[in-house]
Amino acid sequence: MAASLGNLTGKVALITGASSGIGAATAVLFSKLGASVALTGRKSENLQQVGSQCEQAVGKKPLLLVGDLSKEEDTKLVLDETIKQYGKLNILVNCAGVIEFGSIENTSLEQYDRVFNINVRSIYHLTMLAVPHLVETKGSIVNVSSVNGIRSFPGVLAYNMSKSAIDQFTRCVALELAPKQVRVNSVNPGVVVTELQKRGGLTDAAYAKFLERSKETHALGRPGQPEEVARAIAFMASDDSSFVTGASIPVDGGRHAMCPR
Repeated sequence: MAASLGNLTGKVALITGASSGIGAATAVLFSKLGASVALTGRKSENLQQVGSQCEQAVGKKPLLLVGDLSKEEDTKLVLDETIKQYGKLNILVNCAGVIEFGSIENTSLEQYDRVFNINVRSIYHLTMLAVPHLVETKGSIVNVSSVNGIRSFPGVLAYNMSKSAIDQFTRCVALELAPKQVRVNSVNPGVVVTELQKRGGLTDAAYAKFLERSKETHALGRPGQPEEVARAIAFMASDDSSFVTGASIPVDGGRHAMCPR
């Protein structure tokens, strides 16, 4: 798998949301591709497990940084410690994200703020701090958005809005940084088998039903796996995509192309 992707040897990558799901899969893959990785997440135990997977795969221990990116001081510390450890930054993967279920009739401002603080504000802040270092290396940024940023779905209003914001953020920052040769892109996953929805409040039974329904809502007839999204992230982060910037790449089994019928 790794042999078919771009070589990240000599690159330093900071990956948020790395303690589970897509972020964890990206951390392991980047390590296999030769990158030196700094991983951040809120759950220490999970982050340690991902770090061990990276170390077992390549014999090199990643930098692990436990923190809550909704806190400005944690965000700054994550970036500062990455630079302190590695001396540079080539790749930023903004993968941290949360979901809240609800419509305009029942999504509270507290839920709205929680989603936007993690899904938008923390990405804005970390990217702002990272840009000077990425300019130095002519690096790249990959934001993990969602098919929900491209298409409209009821019942997850705040989440949909946050992902649309990330897609616009991706395009605008891509244009702003292109003269400095920093590329900015996003991947837009469909339903992927992670803990995201259960952490958002779905019971095990409801989540099982949700995954079963995904066989009908995705053209390829199934939900995705974190490793499938990680491979797209690796391509967008690597020099193999050197002429791509400002793009939002659906990794969603064709869901973005489907219409009710």
